[in-house]
Amino acid sequence: MHRLDGTPLTNSQIELEVARLMKARQVAGLAVALIEDGKPVFVKTYGLANVEKKKPLARDTILYAASLTKLAYTYMVMQLVDEGVIDLDQSIAKYLPKPLPEYEKYADLANDERWRKLTPRILLDHTSGFPNFRFLNLDEKLDFKFDPGTRYAYSGEGYNLLQFVLEAGLGLDAGKEMQRRVFDRFGMKRTSMTWREDFSPNVADGYDEHGKMERHDRRGAVRAAGSMDTTIDDYASFLAGFLRGEGLSAATREEMLKPQIAIHSAHQFPTLEETQNPANAKIGLSSGLGCVLFQSPVGLAFYKGGHNEWTDNLAIGIPAKKRGLLLMSNSILAETIYPALVHYLWGETNLPWSWEYSVPGLPPPVPTD
Repeated sequence: MHRLDGTPLTNSQIELEVARLMKARQVAGLAVALIEDGKPVFVKTYGLANVEKKKPLARDTILYAASLTKLAYTYMVMQLVDEGVIDLDQSIAKYLPKPLPEYEKYADLANDERWRKLTPRILLDHTSGFPNFRFLNLDEKLDFKFDPGTRYAYSGEGYNLLQFVLEAGLGLDAGKEMQRRVFDRFGMKRTSMTWREDFSPNVADGYDEHGKMERHDRRGAVRAAGSMDTTIDDYASFLAGFLRGEGLSAATREEMLKPQIAIHSAHQFPTLEETQNPANAKIGLSSGLGCVLFQSPVGLAFYKGGHNEWTDNLAIGIPAKKRGLLLMSNSILAETIYPALVHYLWGETNLPWSWEYSVPGLPPPVPTD
């Protein structure tokens, strides 16, 4: 194994650094995977799936993928693009039997014709104009915060809408399509878009910043924005396959990893923050389809985070090098050790840490050596 600059890295070195960092922030459990030349070369788990029961986190332990779901979902959608089932730049109106606001779920958009500007591309690159989720609005109603396609603002609503379009408009079952096109392709036997009872014996519970346990959510509905359960082995298999270029035409994969719109905001969250950071331009921070793009010291890189109050995941890839790094944790405190851990494993990456991670109330990140 090697860092991005070519310096060697051994298993024992990784073990010592992971132990040091987890102890520094009392991270419950952590799973690490390194991909080189499109193949997982290191996959290891550390710590506990459940602290109270002293249950170890294993490679086949079910972890909540959170928004890592979006990268895999986009990969599935791009297969539909390859097959001509959908067009990235066609209005969603083309695919729906009736106007979007006539569906109860989207009745809030009545009298706002901007919904017709929405396309699969706009929904996948987070320029829909929607809030992250409608429940974040005081009235919990869905609305446009800006004209679609004009700026970046992370939105799970956009992904869920595209799922709705595929299901209501094209008659597809998103869960079955994910199973067939993604999970089966990469042998992801312990991955699902909804909870499976066979997961119960070996599942990770989550931990907040105070170490309080939150039982793993048994999600009963498919949500493109983030309902996936998976394991470190399974998601590493997907990430490696994506880096190898499997399942998509070269042109479609290139489109997925092409800058769609520059990102100027100082932070990812809150999603509608107006403060800008000129430094974003120095690394070419932009939205791809299903991921965020930036320029690393060794070329174009992408990444996708996935987190809530009890979960923290991070997938990074360098397509030209077929290099990948996957971190998954059942503790929100893991995000405070990720900058130091990624720096140790790969060296300098230029990943925009302060943009991605801005949760108030957490300890500061552990300094990099």
